[in-house]
Amino acid sequence: MFGAQTTSRSERDDKRKRPMTGPQVRAPGKVLRRALFLLLVMATTVTGGYLMLEILLPNGLTVLEMALLGLFVVTFAWIVHAFWNAVLGFILQLLRRDPLTLKPLPAVAPGNTPIDSRTAVIMPVYNEDAHRVICGFEANLRSLQHTGQLTHFDFFLLSDSQQPEAIAAEEKAWKGLLHRLGPLASHVTYRRREQNTKRKVGNIEDFCERWGDQYEHMVVLDADSIMTGQCIMSLVRTMEANPRLALLQTVPMPVRQQTLFGRFLQFAATLYSPMLATGMAFWQTDTANYWGHNAIIRIAPFREHARLPRLRRKRGPFSGDILSHDFVEAALLRQAGWDVALRADFKGSYEELPSNILDYATRDRRWAEGNIQHLALLGKPGFHFINRLHMLFGAIAYLSSLVWMLMLALSSVDAVMRSVNSNRFFTQQYQLFPDWPIAKTEQIVSLFVLTAALLLMPKVLGAILGLIQQPRAYGGRAALLCSVLLEALFAILIAPLMMVYHTYFIFSIFVGRKVNWNAQAREGRLVPWGEAIKRTWQPTWLALLWGGAMYYYSPLFFWWLTPVLLGMVLAAPIVRTTSSLALGQGLRNLGLLQIPEERNPPPVLRLLEQRLPQPGLEVTLETQLPAGQLLCLRQASTSAQNSEKSLTTTSGL
Repeated sequence: MFGAQTTSRSERDDKRKRPMTGPQVRAPGKVLRRALFLLLVMATTVTGGYLMLEILLPNGLTVLEMALLGLFVVTFAWIVHAFWNAVLGFILQLLRRDPLTLKPLPAVAPGNTPIDSRTAVIMPVYNEDAHRVICGFEANLRSLQHTGQLTHFDFFLLSDSQQPEAIAAEEKAWKGLLHRLGPLASHVTYRRREQNTKRKVGNIEDFCERWGDQYEHMVVLDADSIMTGQCIMSLVRTMEANPRLALLQTVPMPVRQQTLFGRFLQFAATLYSPMLATGMAFWQTDTANYWGHNAIIRIAPFREHARLPRLRRKRGPFSGDILSHDFVEAALLRQAGWDVALRADFKGSYEELPSNILDYATRDRRWAEGNIQHLALLGKPGFHFINRLHMLFGAIAYLSSLVWMLMLALSSVDAVMRSVNSNRFFTQQYQLFPDWPIAKTEQIVSLFVLTAALLLMPKVLGAILGLIQQPRAYGGRAALLCSVLLEALFAILIAPLMMVYHTYFIFSIFVGRKVNWNAQAREGRLVPWGEAIKRTWQPTWLALLWGGAMYYYSPLFFWWLTPVLLGMVLAAPIVRTTSSLALGQGLRNLGLLQIPEERNPPPVLRLLEQRLPQPGLEVTLETQLPAGQLLCLRQASTSAQNSEKSLTTTSGL
């Protein structure tokens, strides 16, 4: 162990003994808000389901069509859920209203309220790139130092690393950090566990047992998390003003993305996520969710109430340790009577993303298993209804891809059957008049328009907010509109490939295939053609066979299916092209897909960039060296190359 931590506790112990009788999260009309949201979602879903029934019913509802109707209702409800989150968030952000109190947001965030509690900022790591971790760790500390309030904080690097080279790199980087910090080294501590028992949950549990008594709160960061000192101070002040608040979650914004894929996701998250999170905070109120990082937690109730149960089954996905701990910890805190809140308006909370589709999909494989596990907890006694919704929505985020795939498959079978039986207008031996098929053209058009509007409206609303409130931060109105169109086309193009990946993930989970929870790939890399083809040839051949059959039996349905087939046929070129750093930099030079943090980076990000190698070096190597030499250089470097991440399924696209 290296470093030191402050241990004075007399006044803090007295504060912990005070009864928690202060104000709760101030959100009037909680029941009415939730009823409104559920009513909007249910009414819209019923409307879509009724239109679909009107289309199918006139020609007789077969078993196949009944299954198709059920699958459609599930996917439609998921789209509707995202749509109404976006609408509510749009209204509140347009009016600049706090989603919890519904009061006007202050023009400038208050920042002078003194604090008198002690907070630990913890960063659990596991076989990560030590240089990147230490640079981010130092940037967070330096940013907090500039607030003048560092005396109330200590920073902990909690290592679970098991690889000898990773351990050696951490210890070397830590010694360098202590040398740079000088007197500030008294505020930092490095601890490594010999055995990573219970993974991240056990890592944080060990911290709470060893140091939890010395602090009232802990700010939980990921290995790639960046948080400004002002954001950390806002979190602490909110906790002190709300003694019943056990957990406060921020909305981390992606930064430092260089590849084309990463820049698409970074732009979309920056433009749309605050609006969606604002809508969620409106109806979740004091029963928000926990996303595992970039949040502050009150240590005492967390230690007392948030110990995870083990799943009872002996084998399969619903057995053993809970993999995705965050949702369950939030539910346990709420069950114990504590508040959990989401603040979408707190600026200065950042994270990084995987740089390509394959790394993103690898991470989603483990997230999918963790979220599917939550289905086993839906009936757990004592959980709040909203927490059950969080778990259900988390599972549906991945199950919706399977449902979408099944719906397309059943639609294809139905189209083939209709094509084969299209000339059978006399179905009885003695029949005077033919049974002409009834086409509900008006209902078909109405359902298509409704579905398209629900899918695209969140992007339209996000673009409107950007155009009204901060167009220059995105490079101007013209650049913003072009970026929105590019991102929408990109989302449509990669959605079929992610559908196939998620469907495969679900099947692999239910047949009992386990996944390794390793370190995540965080730096940009150009995916080699060989890897791209190896990881995508199955969906490509599936699309070719599927498309050929549809073109032969039902040419009209084939053209409707083209957007799905195109993304699957072009999977390898899409994976390769979107992983390019050169193309990402090229669009940035054109002023496209820019975000406010790039045009006016906060000091914490500038400090991080000063410590890290410039990404332009890899662009030069990428364009000048043969692939074999470049691969050797990458393998010899210390940048993380363990592929681990995936795409969220917001609105099905």
